[in-house]
Amino acid sequence: MPDTGHISSAHVSRAGSHDPNRMDSFQGRSGQADSSYMAGDEVSGGKNRSRLREIMDVLRRNHITRGITPEKLRIILEELGPTYIKLGQVVSLHSDILPKAYCDELMKLNSEVPPMPFSDAVDVLNHSYRMDYRDIFASIDEIPIGSASIAQVHRAKLLSGENVIVKIERKGIYNTMARDIRLLQRAAKFLPPVANLKNLVDLGQVLDEMWRVAQEEMDFLKEAANMEEFERNNRGIAYVGVPKLYREYTTQQVLVMEYIDGYPINDKKNLLANGYDLKEIGRKFIDNFLKQVIDDGFFHADPHPGNVLIRDGKIIWIDMGMMGRLSEKDRRNLTDGVKGVATNDIAMIENAVLGLGEFKGRPDRDKLYQDIRELVQRYASSDMGNIDLVDFFQTMMDIMKTNHIAIPHGMTMLVRGLTDIEGVLIEIAPDLDMIGIAKERLKNEYLGGLNWKAELKQNGFDLYRAFKKGMQLPSLATDIMKEYLNGQSRINLEIRTSRDFAFLLRRLVRNTVIGLWVAALLVGASIICTTDMKPKVFGIPFLGFAGYLMAFLIVIYVVIRHFATRKK
Repeated sequence: MPDTGHISSAHVSRAGSHDPNRMDSFQGRSGQADSSYMAGDEVSGGKNRSRLREIMDVLRRNHITRGITPEKLRIILEELGPTYIKLGQVVSLHSDILPKAYCDELMKLNSEVPPMPFSDAVDVLNHSYRMDYRDIFASIDEIPIGSASIAQVHRAKLLSGENVIVKIERKGIYNTMARDIRLLQRAAKFLPPVANLKNLVDLGQVLDEMWRVAQEEMDFLKEAANMEEFERNNRGIAYVGVPKLYREYTTQQVLVMEYIDGYPINDKKNLLANGYDLKEIGRKFIDNFLKQVIDDGFFHADPHPGNVLIRDGKIIWIDMGMMGRLSEKDRRNLTDGVKGVATNDIAMIENAVLGLGEFKGRPDRDKLYQDIRELVQRYASSDMGNIDLVDFFQTMMDIMKTNHIAIPHGMTMLVRGLTDIEGVLIEIAPDLDMIGIAKERLKNEYLGGLNWKAELKQNGFDLYRAFKKGMQLPSLATDIMKEYLNGQSRINLEIRTSRDFAFLLRRLVRNTVIGLWVAALLVGASIICTTDMKPKVFGIPFLGFAGYLMAFLIVIYVVIRHFATRKK
């Protein structure tokens, strides 16, 4: 699909230009905020204890000692307030950390929270700019158009006349979230071992990961950099747009961008009323996302309808706070994994899985091979491009998780993004063949768009290495024969067995040893019975009787154990 042409013939317009000399770039928050600004947010030890008691009350009220289901976890986070809601949303992206059922439930958390007072927003603006915000903005709507746990969004107008969006971080949110994370880490220690969530996952690891991601989202300079990189990657695509960033007015706590007066991508009524073709939107939506993943390795990880607007014939991607990134190696391994399934090449898939992650312990190659074989059998009738990408990547992640392989962060984000896009396509164009669109992109990338020069160079190098090693075979064979004739040859074998086979061997050895014991007892008892040894029981020597009795009890034990442990 070509990357030219708008979705419709509507003319694309931009807001007026701003004065680049109006002011220099502002300093953002460096380290911690100054004490005068954050004084109202510093929490004393008494408040810490009070908040910890509140956390424990919520846990007790939800009967945490009886175990924690996905739904119960979501309810607990909602009761704990906006900070924990955000943490739940962050961790819902990490099915490599939490079981998938928990992630799916946490995705239901509502991101809308009560807004902070406008006076607090003004404090953040003035502190961040080190000057009165009215020296920059002609006006700012006091009522936000959106309010989330980390920031809220206001419409505004610059002194130069442009209509903009101002994203303002909640006052004191950094310290508040840092405090709550510390308290939650303390509370996690009180979870008893019977709480199934604690048994399933390392809660300390989860909290550390949540805090790292939340810190990135609280740094709007990072989001600004994401917007600039995304714009560069899609600059040549006529039907894709990004809000104009006002970098000189952006700090760590304030983000200023162009106001987009568009329709959400799932607003079928207004899109149809304005002459848009929903199928065309859907086709270009998925094609551009795949381009982000396959070509750029940098993609929008939260493409729900609220973050994708249609304006003037363009798909406008907004809110770049959550972006996924895949290295060239990750993309190559994912490609090899898809190719391996399409060609039933288990070795290629295994290498792709091993290349994507790192083992947390000693790998069980037999189990991994068997899991991959089942994956291949599942897609045995598929060919290149006809594979359900969402299902395939989710299955591959499940294989990696069960085999204790660390999953790349970008891969979990990719699966989440593809799932969101699938939901959008089902809503706006249910008859659209998402796999067909992916097939065209895959064919263009891996077949039609192949870098033949690079491939020939690589294949030529591989051929050279194979030829060079082949030339060494006669001399290696001669060395092996000499070592054998001189009695110096050694063979190192590593014998690995399956669990079933190892169980069978242990059982065989145990039963053999027990059988020898029984035989020895019977023989010994029989010899004693030929004597006139006293005392006697039932007319036979007592030691002989004891030997027969022990042999009988051992046989009974073996029979009972056999039926009790027999595998079904």
